[in-house]
Amino acid sequence: VQLQASGGGLVQAGGYLRLSCAASGSIFAISATGWYRRAPGKQRELVSEITSSGITTYAASVKGRFTISRDNAKNTVYLQMNSLKPEDTAVYYCRLGRPPVDYWGQGTLVTVSS
Repeated sequence: VQLQASGGGLVQAGGYLRLSCAASGSIFAISATGWYRRAPGKQRELVSEITSSGITTYAASVKGRFTISRDNAKNTVYLQMNSLKPEDTAVYYCRLGRPPVDYWGQGTLVTVSS
């Protein structure tokens, strides 16, 4: 299984970005998937997750601003990020599955300027 994340970039505060993560293989539809981020000098944290049945979870810091979705036909998970803040600046990683069997994308950098 390989994951390819894309969609990061530089945006002004208040702006928006949409991240995408495409997975290879055949387990996407039956797996939980989600987004994590690592800000400079901080530990990696969960941003949002969506289960195979569509149940979503959000970090308190992004609730109401970010929306996770998945397209099983395209083996892709999305993260729509609105009302971005400078503190959202981080490398964003997608994950497929859960420990002990999970897979990670390479990360995509999101930079929010004030």
